Amino acid sequence: MPENGKHRRFRTSSLTRGIIAVSTGGAALALPVIGATSAFAAPAKPAAVEKAVTSTAATGKGIAAQKSESASYSVVLGDTLAKIAREHSVSGGWKALYEDNQKVVGGNPDLIHPGLKLTVGKADKSADRAESKASASSDRAEESADRADRSERTSTSVASEGAPAAEAAPAAEPAAYTDDLDGWIKESLAVMAEHGIPGSYDGIHRNIIRESGGNPQAINNWDSNAAAGIPSKGLLQVIDPTFEAYHVPGTSTDSYDPVANITAACNYAADKYGSIDNVFGAY
Repeated sequence: MPENGKHRRFRTSSLTRGIIAVSTGGAALALPVIGATSAFAAPAKPAAVEKAVTSTAATGKGIAAQKSESASYSVVLGDTLAKIAREHSVSGGWKALYEDNQKVVGGNPDLIHPGLKLTVGKADKSADRAESKASASSDRAEESADRADRSERTSTSVASEGAPAAEAAPAAEPAAYTDDLDGWIKESLAVMAEHGIPGSYDGIHRNIIRESGGNPQAINNWDSNAAAGIPSKGLLQVIDPTFEAYHVPGTSTDSYDPVANITAACNYAADKYGSIDNVFGAY
């Protein structure tokens, strides 16, 4: 919509001129009679209407400037919706202003009449949006506070049912194992417990002494397995295919590794004999 364009005028009908005879003491005066349809933007009595409109406009602008609750504006001569929207900082421009006042303006947004009352709702809408955002923010804050309160109550309840929070035992540190036969067996037993593999310290120790004498680098190069290219290795003398089949996750993939060798052998013995404790000879 052009911002500074003139108000549209309806095409006026052709002028009709006539003569009216007025009798005044016998004399006849010939007066022209003009019949015309004037456009809305051109008032019949320019001086009077312009004065009234200017007064009303001043009042309307004063109301808008004060951002009162009514937010009403009276159209003055030369106004357009775009001009009014700009002067009153209407969010959405003239289109939003027209949508808010379509019932008053009618179907043609280019045609607005002096004295027409428009609702300029920017201030109210901005306030509504601000209030809505503030309310939503407040609701979220309350909800967050409520969740925190529930969490605190739950934590307090759990702590009161068990040991006091201040006296709670610290997390256990990983056990330190010695780098010798005793440490290797104990670490293997811990891994076996995690995976549900049966076996005892005595059963493991007894079989290690018989198989390798406690040497993690021991290897059998003379039996049938050695002849087949898969010699028995490590503390519990495990051949590579058996080690790979019964390797326990979390341990080394090197069959000479003491802990990996023990846990793989015990896993195999549990599968074949129920437990390494049941093994008393070659297996």
